[in-house]
Amino acid sequence: MIKVVITGSNGLLGQTLVKLLLQEKEKYQVFGFSKGKNRSGREDFNYISIDLTNEIKLKETLTEIQPSFIINTAAITQVDVCEEHKEACDLLNITVVKWLSEISKSLNVHLIHLSTDFVFDGEKGNYKETDKVNPLSYYGLSKVKSEEIVVNSKIKYTILRTILVYGQVFDMSRTNIVLWVKDMLEKGQEITVVNDQYRAPTYVEDLALACKIAMDKKAVGIYHIASNTVLSVFEIAQQVAEVFNLDKKFMKPILSTTLNQKALRPPKTGFNLSKTNKELGFYPKSFKEDIQRFKESLM
Repeated sequence: MIKVVITGSNGLLGQTLVKLLLQEKEKYQVFGFSKGKNRSGREDFNYISIDLTNEIKLKETLTEIQPSFIINTAAITQVDVCEEHKEACDLLNITVVKWLSEISKSLNVHLIHLSTDFVFDGEKGNYKETDKVNPLSYYGLSKVKSEEIVVNSKIKYTILRTILVYGQVFDMSRTNIVLWVKDMLEKGQEITVVNDQYRAPTYVEDLALACKIAMDKKAVGIYHIASNTVLSVFEIAQQVAEVFNLDKKFMKPILSTTLNQKALRPPKTGFNLSKTNKELGFYPKSFKEDIQRFKESLM
């Protein structure tokens, strides 16, 4: 049995990973780490309510389990929250990663760490794994620092950078771009959506599968995971409306400058997926194909 610890197991990716790995119960023994009660709706894995920012408890618990892999999905990902609460951002996004790296080294664990397109400044888009990082926000900076810790820790590691993750799980703590657009349009409520930021959204099922592939292949290094289509956020919303047969008249395009957001966002990201294709054997599809799959999963 391969012991796998998933930090942030109550989150969107965490719950999706739990579900995916439990399809092979004879192969994986799954441990979920999150604060509070188990929100996955499943009792057939080892759920541990834990504060990851308690270093002693974290080290004790992982030493007791002796996992082969840790998949670290825990982070503060709200960009403006990180800008306003830098200490909290540092603690979970940087310090906890440092502890996980140190524990991974002492226990000979392979650490799979999630990162983001926000490590880039968004001046060119279609980013390769080797492109120079230049974050515009404190969130992006925290992820750059966490990546550096993992890379320099002399452990077995995989870093998966991703973009604008969406999907649905048993118990959602927050919404995402696709669900938000769908829910608002279903209610006939007007929404304003930026048309000058460009992204390649990632279906959470694909991101979970990429984590599993990286684990099964023991892939080492940085990999980019996203859909193969770069769209403006307004175009993303339009495609959601089309796939779910909703009225586009309630959508209004706006410029980012009108939003008065605390943190800067990169204008254009999107990933070059050739390394992911070649080394992981993983070929992400277009956003439209992915939301069609997502729609079918809801039926």
